[in-house]
Amino acid sequence: MADLEIDPAELDAYKALLAEEIEASIRLEPGVLMLHAVSIDEAPERVRLLEVYADEAAYQAHLATPHFLKYKTQTAAMVRSLRLLPVTPIRMDAK
Repeated sequence: MADLEIDPAELDAYKALLAEEIEASIRLEPGVLMLHAVSIDEAPERVRLLEVYADEAAYQAHLATPHFLKYKTQTAAMVRSLRLLPVTPIRMDAK
């Protein structure tokens, strides 16, 4: 899980780049099982990403993809803070 704070003036541009990166990751990477992005209602510049990968190798491969590197490069100045929070799933269902 990632906890980000985005420059409010760059929020729309950030969200467009994030959406592009998520779409490409899901479409192109079999090891990317889920990528969900949400913002906090009272503070839309606070973004949370929940990422699920098949395994550590899939995560490492994701970090080296052209679409992820484009996202990281083009959003670097937009991101005020980034905290990666390793989490352990308890139960994850979808319908």
